[in-house]
Amino acid sequence: MSRELGLEALLAGVAADFAPAALASSLSAEDMVLTDVIARARLPVEVFTLDTGRLHAETLRLIDVIGRRYGIEVRVFRPDPAAVAGYVAAHGRDGFHDSPELRKRCCAIRKLEPLRRALSGKRAWITGQRREQSPTRAALAVREFDAVHGLVKFNPLADWSEAQVWDYLASREVPYNPLYDQGYRSIGCAPCTRAVLPGEDVRAGRWWWEAPQARECGLHVASAGRPAKAA
Repeated sequence: MSRELGLEALLAGVAADFAPAALASSLSAEDMVLTDVIARARLPVEVFTLDTGRLHAETLRLIDVIGRRYGIEVRVFRPDPAAVAGYVAAHGRDGFHDSPELRKRCCAIRKLEPLRRALSGKRAWITGQRREQSPTRAALAVREFDAVHGLVKFNPLADWSEAQVWDYLASREVPYNPLYDQGYRSIGCAPCTRAVLPGEDVRAGRWWWEAPQARECGLHVASAGRPAKAA
């Protein structure tokens, strides 16, 4: 079975056995691969994204692009305005530069709490994580149990290389974020993401002022590397 057919079979199995399931899309290149498969196979998998309020305009435009290309409505979850206002009042809009704790608090408000709402009522969620992306994901399993949210988590592209992701996008003419053409290789919030330099790893442009082993927002830390329990 080809890599692409294997991916479709895995996602079809998730849709059939773990309904309702959802793809948590950051609108990354990886998530566009998964969206393309879900759309072409017409799988009953919800696609949602977290609009943190600090994303690049290029990233947000992909929501409409997906709608036009695939006829899929991407559900958008946003942070609680009062929580954001409280953080900004106490620490400043870019207070996340002052300490790792304040950066993680910002991520908790803008990402973790909206994710909790997005996953409410779901039996499984799907991500575009890959082992190759960073040291914190080196032991990533294709299937894990997320104890924080109490559901199964699938990482179908865990063993895919960056080149394989881009080969898929090119062969299917899948739309992607134009920031990749400007040297970005992993794209998050605008003030926390930069283009990478030659020789740097994929996620070197994320929270580059912090130690490499700490460059996660908290969305995936809890279950990273833990195989799922049998369903």
